Amino acid sequence: MSLTRQGRNYLIFGALQYLIDWGVMVGLSHLGMPVEAANLVGRVSGALIGFWLNGRFTFASEDTRVGRRQFGRFVMLWIGTTLVSTWAVSTVDSYAGLQWTWLAKPVIEVFLGGVGFLVSRHWVYRR
Repeated sequence: MSLTRQGRNYLIFGALQYLIDWGVMVGLSHLGMPVEAANLVGRVSGALIGFWLNGRFTFASEDTRVGRRQFGRFVMLWIGTTLVSTWAVSTVDSYAGLQWTWLAKPVIEVFLGGVGFLVSRHWVYRR
């Protein structure tokens, strides 16, 4: 599959993941859940659908697979990006408040999405 097609699919599925992630995080933090916990629940919600969609469609080829090994790699990537994301939203919340945190989350996730694309393409979904 071409890099252009992979990039397009990754962006489409990433947007869906992000809407789920952001919506859950904003909704739960609005209801009073601490922003760190709300961010974690949001990221889990988006990640599960993203793993399957990207493995099945975005990076699907003869050299890739969606299995236990790939899920383990995905979990390692996800833990790393979640730690960075949670640290970043927590830092923004501490210095600027909840509304700025809601606005900063998209910027943080776009950066982490770029990292995730490269790591997924070259490592996560490989056989």
